[in-house]
Amino acid sequence: MKLKRKVEIAVVSDVHLGTYGCHAKQLLTYLNSIQPKKLILNGDIIDIWQFNKRYFPKSHLKVVKKIMTMASNGVEVIYITGNHDDMLRKFSDTFIGNMSIVDKLVLDLDGKKAWFFHGDVFDASIQNAKWLAKLGGYGYDLLILFNRLINWILERMGKNKYSLSKRIKNSVKGALKYISDFEEVATDLAIENGYDYVICGHIHQPKMFIKENKHGKTMYLNSGDWIENFTALEYQFKRWKIYNYNQDKLSPFFADEDLKKMDMKDLIAAITIFDKKKIKLMLL
Repeated sequence: MKLKRKVEIAVVSDVHLGTYGCHAKQLLTYLNSIQPKKLILNGDIIDIWQFNKRYFPKSHLKVVKKIMTMASNGVEVIYITGNHDDMLRKFSDTFIGNMSIVDKLVLDLDGKKAWFFHGDVFDASIQNAKWLAKLGGYGYDLLILFNRLINWILERMGKNKYSLSKRIKNSVKGALKYISDFEEVATDLAIENGYDYVICGHIHQPKMFIKENKHGKTMYLNSGDWIENFTALEYQFKRWKIYNYNQDKLSPFFADEDLKKMDMKDLIAAITIFDKKKIKLMLL
């Protein structure tokens, strides 16, 4: 049996299960490489906005099954709702066994206060024109799908992969300003409320830095995403780090053998059985 890395907390966000851009196999490999005490899913794990029953492949179901298995094996799984899975906010503060659904979270980490939330609360386009934000989501998904085709061609030509969305974000001043404003608002609010850490997702930009002003200081952390960056946050030995799947090749292992062998019907059945067991435990 392969050893797993023990971490106190692992934070994953912006997986977007149910979309073409999601890299579920890589995420599954990462989850199989760690043994966290807490797994925090910081929003947009399942993309309910763009959910299509015609596209939810086996690899995406395996991620759901893996998370549930981790919870059944004693890992505390905290699902923080995001904008693409905002329908789950109807079930905020629901606890089923080791799993819970919340809108935000505050933890005491070795005497320091950590504030977790997805980050869409800062997005005016979502608050004021949700239909426009959804339209943008569909456009982003199509861009990622087109980018996959380009990278498939580039790989066969022996050339490096290319990220269209990153190029667009880095070249458009408005996008850069939005990211900068997001980080500034998050850190200012964290300092104002006395939080030592502020942990977000939403903008698909993995980052870690310390912000200081005349009122105090805080550490900003963003877990990135599993569409372009393949990143997560890990907390262990009183320290945070950004895990990068593409750079930290030695850490992950392959997916569980039992999940590899399961077909689609078995995966759905396993998830359903898990839910029934957890509901029974909750009612006892």
